[in-house]
Amino acid sequence: MSKIKKKPVQSPASISEDVKLIKMIQIAGWFFILALLTYFAVWVVFDFILDVEFIDIHMDAVTYSFIIFTGSSSALCFALASKIKNNTERKREFFIDWLIGELLFAMFAIFSVAIYLW
Repeated sequence: MSKIKKKPVQSPASISEDVKLIKMIQIAGWFFILALLTYFAVWVVFDFILDVEFIDIHMDAVTYSFIIFTGSSSALCFALASKIKNNTERKREFFIDWLIGELLFAMFAIFSVAIYLW
């Protein structure tokens, strides 16, 4: 028997699942960016270019919280995808930490806007 220990090799199925997970997280990040850019595009077109009177878009606390939330969530999605790509062994731990972080961030954003508007 050889005294050299063999390194564990990942099966092709687990590598494929890792790639799918990373792609799904990146797609979620792109959706957050798309939502943010769509809001800005609608705001610029209707408020500045067309100067439509019946659509009145204000920059208030809710708008700022939406901008901060979508931008930060997009950044967190891309950060999670790169973190999982670099270390696939700890992907479950990273994913759970990301979920808890998103939950806390969303609660903070909602409560801060609620306190501001109260």
